[in-house]
Amino acid sequence: MRWGMVIDLKRCIACYGCQLSCKAENGTPPGVFFARLLKHEEGQFPTVRQLFLPVLCNHCEEPPCVEVCPTGASFKTEDGIVDIDPDMCVGCRTCMMACPYGNRYFNDKPQHYFPDGPTPYEERRTARHQTEVVMKCNFCRDRLAVGKEPACVANCPAVARYFGDLDDPNSEVSRLIKDRGGFPLHPELGTKPSVYYLPA
Repeated sequence: MRWGMVIDLKRCIACYGCQLSCKAENGTPPGVFFARLLKHEEGQFPTVRQLFLPVLCNHCEEPPCVEVCPTGASFKTEDGIVDIDPDMCVGCRTCMMACPYGNRYFNDKPQHYFPDGPTPYEERRTARHQTEVVMKCNFCRDRLAVGKEPACVANCPAVARYFGDLDDPNSEVSRLIKDRGGFPLHPELGTKPSVYYLPA
């Protein structure tokens, strides 16, 4: 089994639902977004269009971040998820430099959204995050363990995200990739991402 995600660029409406639900689920500090939405405009008036590209950790089959980690804090599970053990991370940020997609963050110090300090919600959601370590998306491993989809998939109102087993040719994600020409970002890098996009 190898977990993977398919994002339908034709259905994405740039509502930021994935970004917000991810932030709420993971309680990430200000400025840290495991799921992000990139916007790009192309063309010239009057034929201008805006393109939306949701991005997250690609959970590569050949992850360069794991290869360069000096302590083994960055690791890949048997089901293909790339994750970080914060207890082993020394904050050297070598993995951040090795990641060609820029989807890792360094949690350098406690941060809060309001000047008066953390809200009770923030205190509860951020308590599990250590400082001076690198953090990233892990496909919501805790949700997967209890049979739920990642938060960004479960909360996408446009149903633009699909999650499943890339090794199963009959799974929904495998069929979508095959039938609609799904592609990963920067395949020339040889990292073999587990996140695919369906063309708009």
